[in-house]
Amino acid sequence: MIWIIASVCCSVLVSVLLRLFRGWRVDAGQAIAFNYLAAGLLTWLLLKPAMPSLEQPVSVYIAFVGLGVLLPAVFVALSRSVVTAGIVRTEIAQRLSLVVSLTAAALVFGDVPTAAKAGGMALGLVAVVLAITGRRDGSPRGASQWPWLVFVGFGVIDVLLKFVAQSGTSFPAVLLSVFVLALMLSLISLLATQVTFTLRSFGAGLVLGVANFANIYCYIRGHQVLAAHPSLVFSTVNIGVVVLGALVGIVAFGERPGPMRLSGLALAVVAIVAISLA
Repeated sequence: MIWIIASVCCSVLVSVLLRLFRGWRVDAGQAIAFNYLAAGLLTWLLLKPAMPSLEQPVSVYIAFVGLGVLLPAVFVALSRSVVTAGIVRTEIAQRLSLVVSLTAAALVFGDVPTAAKAGGMALGLVAVVLAITGRRDGSPRGASQWPWLVFVGFGVIDVLLKFVAQSGTSFPAVLLSVFVLALMLSLISLLATQVTFTLRSFGAGLVLGVANFANIYCYIRGHQVLAAHPSLVFSTVNIGVVVLGALVGIVAFGERPGPMRLSGLALAVVAIVAISLA
């Protein structure tokens, strides 16, 4: 169970770091770019991926490029979301992005959901709408667009990862390849805007990358240790992140979710349980 708890804590830590970067005078774009340097090195050292075959269909390479573009772009949206909309709304949007990937699995991959899973997906969508819409918690105008981008963006990333995985490439190899590509594209984007790189942002990016990789690594280890109970790992991690994220947002950052957002939070937990048990 320690791996599940660690994965939950590391996932919320990523959001907390992104929330604190502005006060620390850290350029979030630079930190997100260098996060992939740390995450890529740790993937190579700890997961020891085998070199993937270069003989892949064009569609797989397109998916790889899509992931390389989307990962940093959605990470930027995540950063904007935790700052403007808050951690509570952002964590709900990120964790329930599985509704997007499950919908795509049904439409694209032919993985038709059971009635129970479809019901959980519907509840998840309602939960996201309740959690994201409106601005009664004092968040700035336009803040709702960022959680929606997080919701859709992470869902699309999950779909592309599943598509690449179907090519037979091992998950560690996919992870390393995507991290390297995301790092390269992020640096090219930063250089194109003639940004001034700072040691502070570089260091913050490495810390962010460690937390980002630790979240993934602990989640994998949780599945390995509890191989006979994948639904338990899935539901516990997702519910844990939503609940802990809400507590951190409310207690540490003074977020004030109203009755509608709290209803969305409760419904999100119910939706995750329904989907995991289906």
